[in-house]
Parts: sequence; structure tokens; C-alpha cells
Amino acid sequence: MSPAIIVIVLALGWAAVTGNFSGLNLVFGGAIGAIAVLLLRSAFAPPRALRKLRRITSLALLFLYELVLSAIRVAIVVVTPDLKSALRPAIVAVPLTVTSDAEITLLANLITLTPGTLSIDVSEDRSVLYVHVLTLSSRDALIADIAKGFETKVKEVFA
Repeated sequence: MSPAIIVIVLALGWAAVTGNFSGLNLVFGGAIGAIAVLLLRSAFAPPRALRKLRRITSLALLFLYELVLSAIRVAIVVVTPDLKSALRPAIVAVPLTVTSDAEITLLANLITLTPGTLSIDVSEDRSVLYVHVLTLSSRDALIADIAKGFETKVKEVFA
């Protein structure tokens, strides 16, 4: 039985025991049920699946954070009166530690979906990803950000 169904059953059970089927009481019963399922999660799902879900959630949260941060950076560049001085476009060769096609594709897509960056190409031996950036402050900092951020999280998801 899935944890979501168990939470719903526990919420309905709570409402039946208290004799109050109001929306707020059902939400409260659902919260109690969710806490119970969380505390007993090893009985409902194998630990490997929960670990995988946690890693995927971590990657998604990192992407959302980078998305918002990059959108703000690009907006600042766009509204700068002297746009020519604000732009420092560059193409950077980012060495890859991810190896599978799925990992490289996911990493390239995450980079492309982040404002101000665009994945251009992958080398023939799949060891380098070429990334275009709108404003480059430091090549080494960009490579480190990608390696410590998206690339690490992508490797964790596929581990």
C-alpha cells in the first residue's frame, strides 16, 4: 500500500474517531498520519527508494535555487545602462566527470535551462561539455560551480 493512501486512511480514521469531518480536522488528521508514515517509513518503502527520492528532490531544489539566482543576475545585466560593459560572453570547456549519456544529457539540460548559460556541444570522447555564458567573471569559478553543484547532484541521482 502506498504511503499516500495510508495517510488518507489515517486522516479519515482520525475524523471518524473525533466525530468531526470538517476540512481543518481532516488536514490535521492527514498531518498526524504523515508524521506517523514518516516515522515508520522503513516499513512502507525500501530505504534505497527513499534515498533516491531525497537525491532527486535535492537536485530539483538546487536547480530552482540556481534558476532564481541566474534570472536575477540576467535581469540586472539587462537593465544595466551600459549593456556593452556588462556583457562578457564566453565559451568555456567544462571537463566532465559524469560518463553516461543520461547523466551528460541531464547536466547539459540543467545548464541550458538556467538563464545566462547554454550548453553548446559535447566533445567526441564525452569528457568535455562546451558552455556559453552571458557574463564570465572567472573560468575556474564557473567550472567549479558546475562541478560542485549540478554535476555532483546528477552523479548522486544516478548512483
